[in-house]
Amino acid sequence: MARLLEKEIEMLKKKIFELCAMIEENCNSALKCIENKDTVLAEKVIENDDEIDDMEIEVEEECLKILALHQPVARDLRYIVAALKINNELERIGDLAVNIAKHMIELCKLDNIEIEFDFQEMMVKSMAMVKKSIDAFVYLDSALCYEVIIADDELDTLNKNMFSLFNEYAKKHPGNIDSFLRFLSISRCLERIADHATNIAEDVIYMIDGNIVRHRTFSTINANQQSN
Repeated sequence: MARLLEKEIEMLKKKIFELCAMIEENCNSALKCIENKDTVLAEKVIENDDEIDDMEIEVEEECLKILALHQPVARDLRYIVAALKINNELERIGDLAVNIAKHMIELCKLDNIEIEFDFQEMMVKSMAMVKKSIDAFVYLDSALCYEVIIADDELDTLNKNMFSLFNEYAKKHPGNIDSFLRFLSISRCLERIADHATNIAEDVIYMIDGNIVRHRTFSTINANQQSN
């Protein structure tokens, strides 16, 4: 029975790794849409979401099957519980990639306006957080988890700065409010992607050592990082 449980957990890991790869690829494609105003690629991102949703359901069903048939305990139980939560976070990241693609399609329908909204830093940092959270899960690396958690504050600050910039431009160019709102939504999507990456990191920490770090202060998280 123990050998069978181990085999099914390994199969589950492969499914989650496949889902991680799909999510990461679709997010990168969505961000390329922003840089290149590529509506064809944006449509592809939207199409890919159905496959991601199907895989998310497969992972959830596999987790529930293992819980029902094997009633795992200790580390195996923590892994299954964390996998269920991480699976949900990954699917939400996928949805946000789709939202970015949809906003870019709508932006391309509007009048072309020159705006100094540079999403590059937000894109780089949010995707770095997603990659680190996935790597932390794959390699069971708690140090990467703490890096992701701490980096979330940087994305929050960037989103606030972007919001202030939007307000300034909206006052100067009230006729372009539709475009501004789309850009603001993209900024919010990037910030939310970082939030979900942080949630994954927190779940991985729980999976590794059983510690629940949600709602901890920055100083507490930083102290934990230094102790690892």
